[in-house]
Amino acid sequence: MIIRCDNCSVSLQIDESKVPTGSFTVRCPRCQNMLRAYRKVDGSGSSTVEQLAANKPAPAVPDSGQNFAAKESDFQINNALKSLLSALQADKTTLETEDGNEKPRRVLLCLGDKRDVVAKSLTEAGYKVYLAETPAQANERLREGKTGIVIFSPDFALEYGGAAILQQKANAMYSAERRRLFLVSLDDTGTTMNAQEAFLRNLNLIINSRDIAQLPLIMNRAIHDYNDMYHYFNQGSEMEAI
Repeated sequence: MIIRCDNCSVSLQIDESKVPTGSFTVRCPRCQNMLRAYRKVDGSGSSTVEQLAANKPAPAVPDSGQNFAAKESDFQINNALKSLLSALQADKTTLETEDGNEKPRRVLLCLGDKRDVVAKSLTEAGYKVYLAETPAQANERLREGKTGIVIFSPDFALEYGGAAILQQKANAMYSAERRRLFLVSLDDTGTTMNAQEAFLRNLNLIINSRDIAQLPLIMNRAIHDYNDMYHYFNQGSEMEAI
């Protein structure tokens, strides 16, 4: 059985007689990355990287496109009007972009039984929502570089080790790459907006499942604070806020 490391791309030849049925992990000898793979009862199997080639990006929720497009249009028009007014008042010859109104955002959901209720809540709040069935679909959607927010739960794609794979990917990112990913854990045990707990788990935000009713409000507040923290860094690096 051949597994390719999703961190350094080295190919590993594994003796199939020593591979258990179901999910298993193996450490890459080159970069020490922990790889999770899956072997079916019939002996066939696949690694996370091999799943990427067989899966399409996580699809968008059908109803989220219209709300997102309307919000994006309002955002652009309002910023253009504010920039024009500012230029006229200051007698400027050039316009400056302002982030005066809330930016529309894309979010990737990697959830289990709470998926539908969370998707509905964020769609109604103007987010463009993508739903991942497997870690492979999630990775493929993130590869596009347009989705910077990921919400996952412990019961996501258990047969593929979904939550563990997402956390592993985040832990393996370089700081510049990790800074562009807003990672949220939705679970039954964490304390909502506990910054210390989130830091220790290499997360940006923790939301307890009991607080799903306030999810859009919590998300907007946390992302606003995050963008405020990196405002001057993003400005100096000429990068957009999340």
